[in-house]
Amino acid sequence: MQNLQSFMETLSGLVWGPYMLVLIVGTGIFLTFRLLFWQFRMLPLAFKQVFGKHPDKKDSGDISQFASLMTALSATIGTGNIAGVATACVLGGPGAVFWMWMTALFGMATKYGEGVLAVKYRHKNEKGEMNGGPMYYIERGLGSKWKWLAVLFALFGTLASFGIGSSVQSNTVALAVENSMGIETWITGVVITAFSALVILGGIKTISKASSVIVPVMAIGYVAGGLVIIFNNLELVAPALKMIFTYAFTGEAAVGGAIGAAIRYGVARGVFSNEAGMGSAPIAAAAAKTDHAARQGLVSMTGTFIDTIIVCSITGIVLVMGYIMAGNTFGGETGAVLTIHAFDKLLPGVGGWVVTFGIIFFAYSTILGWSYYGEKCCTYLLGEKYVLIYRLIYIASVFVGCVATLDLVWLFADTFNGLMAAPNCIALLLLSGIIAKESKDFIAKRKSGELY
Repeated sequence: MQNLQSFMETLSGLVWGPYMLVLIVGTGIFLTFRLLFWQFRMLPLAFKQVFGKHPDKKDSGDISQFASLMTALSATIGTGNIAGVATACVLGGPGAVFWMWMTALFGMATKYGEGVLAVKYRHKNEKGEMNGGPMYYIERGLGSKWKWLAVLFALFGTLASFGIGSSVQSNTVALAVENSMGIETWITGVVITAFSALVILGGIKTISKASSVIVPVMAIGYVAGGLVIIFNNLELVAPALKMIFTYAFTGEAAVGGAIGAAIRYGVARGVFSNEAGMGSAPIAAAAAKTDHAARQGLVSMTGTFIDTIIVCSITGIVLVMGYIMAGNTFGGETGAVLTIHAFDKLLPGVGGWVVTFGIIFFAYSTILGWSYYGEKCCTYLLGEKYVLIYRLIYIASVFVGCVATLDLVWLFADTFNGLMAAPNCIALLLLSGIIAKESKDFIAKRKSGELY
């Protein structure tokens, strides 16, 4: 077992090494220039698509654009926004927050491209539901000779779902509840498994309905708590922002005092948090009701903005404020514990609970979102008849996560989650011409009045 763990640690290090990060971030940079900074020019329209009123049209799809975004966000806004940001700050210094921002800004172009291709190459299954995502735009967009790459993505996605999607999320909740409330992990396991089953067995429509309620409430609650801390400690805001920008280029306070540490951990945790380039979000985007692929691409890219530029920023700024208050030290803590203590220090009696409940709901929503991702990957590999079997195994893994020690599972999950990015980014680069063509078509049809 020790040999297996050592092997997985080495493999995980290779998967999340500089080559993969360059591929993921490089894809975002390439698409940003290929689309002439589309994510910045079209951001106002993108948010209008999410929150504005739309003409009453019977567009094809299973769920609304808002519901598809909430489903995607349910999987991306998770423990990475709390524990991941803290880890980045400890290992890379306060400057890591800046590089998380940079990753997100370019990652918006990646998310846009994923959304476009998801809708462009989706198709209806025998139940009349939409199937889509990287495995479909790889096979249908690049041709049957690339099907092996689609199969690899689907395999990695299925395996990752049982780790990063279910067991490690439920484990995080169980430990947080045990530490803060003294409730045994198996009791938490029974409760969270039951609530997961109620939603997951209903399929995408039930998942999207639950996500449309949970995600806005949890995100607004967490951000509100962070903003209260920021406004109550305004004298620390300017120094914190100055430190973030300064340390991003000097490397001070980073491991070994090197700027490379700030970049490495900022980029890695930024990607882990918003999943731009991972290929997971387009699976939910494919289910959206929309009249044009580019419109859904716009909706998809707002997810990266919300996840990193808003939610992760709250965590990062509060952590750096706590760092300054403690005399430029994180006190040897890391992960969720560091975030809890930072919030509690700056908002005594309340801040810690904001993070604790944030962890619970963030993790639960991730369980729901990833169940759909894994289901669609499994369906691509084995067919529709295995959907119920997959759902039951997935639900069982939720309980297992609450009562098991998951060091090795974390490694497996992290590795397969990273491996998903390679096939997806290759497809995005090779199909970038299609993304650009759909974007131009969308603009032309809006100018002509054919589309609103």
